[in-house]
Amino acid sequence: MEFKDRLKELRAENRRTQNDIAKLLCLSKMAVSHWECGDSEPSIAQLKILADYFDVSVDYLVGHSD
Repeated sequence: MEFKDRLKELRAENRRTQNDIAKLLCLSKMAVSHWECGDSEPSIAQLKILADYFDVSVDYLVGHSD
């Protein structure tokens, strides 16, 4: 599974919106939308914040582990 799919899945499981994630990272909702469409990817710093927020590893987020 790719990052874009993992992010969507984690957001849904935790009942979070793209706007919630955008606010967490001080980004626009459109930036999160681009990640979920696979048009762009977050920085390493942003991945770390997301991993902590969802209580998963960065490896899990980027699809390197289950």
